[in-house]
Amino acid sequence: MLPSWRRVHLLLLAIGAAVVFSCWQVGLLDVQRLWDGAQGLADLLGELFPLRAQRWPHWLLPLWDTLCISIASTALAVVLSLPMAFLANRRTAPHSLIQRVTRGVLSLLRALPDLLLALLLVAAVGFGQLAGTMALAIHSVGMVGKFMAETMEQADPGPAEALFSTGADRFQVFVHVLLPQCLPTLLDLVFYRWEFNMRSAVVLGAVGAGGIGTELISALRLLDYGQVTALLLVIFLAVALVDQISSRCRQSLTR
Repeated sequence: MLPSWRRVHLLLLAIGAAVVFSCWQVGLLDVQRLWDGAQGLADLLGELFPLRAQRWPHWLLPLWDTLCISIASTALAVVLSLPMAFLANRRTAPHSLIQRVTRGVLSLLRALPDLLLALLLVAAVGFGQLAGTMALAIHSVGMVGKFMAETMEQADPGPAEALFSTGADRFQVFVHVLLPQCLPTLLDLVFYRWEFNMRSAVVLGAVGAGGIGTELISALRLLDYGQVTALLLVIFLAVALVDQISSRCRQSLTR
């Protein structure tokens, strides 16, 4: 058996080789192509100015739709994640097989890209905010449910064991011990996910899932780069505002 330092060196060598090969495969080591791309990017950046924000009144409703999509999808994800967390953590899962199956479902939901989910749901329920909300909610359950379950598994086992000893069932332990014990961490998770969903909701507009992303894609298709720049600035300000609100809410609720 190799000494531990030798195994570490071999592992680092393998990781380094994988990184170099991946960079070569995707073209990061093609200096000429990178130089040509930099020149093309410089030309494109020149076309982004001056800003064209004459249509800004038409952006307010799509921006509001994007915010509503992010809030509704996050709320729906939390509601769906709670029963998944109950079944996915070993302290409250009725059976180990149920726990493994639930973990597998959560992994599947995380593996499905939200853009693909949006495409499928647009085909199912039509264009608009509903498809975007459902796509983000389903994708969010995979991450929120996983972290909820892991947070509960890492919590102090003493209170849960004490309640079990009084004859309480798993659901009572989940509601009266694990949820209150893990609430600060779970609130952090929920608000971080809201920030993520706000950004993702912009992208989903590209496939007809509603929101400000639809306006952005329309401007790109028309090659109206001045309007694209103005839209990107508006989106940046909206996301920054959501980040600030989320941060303030986390600080207020976890004090």
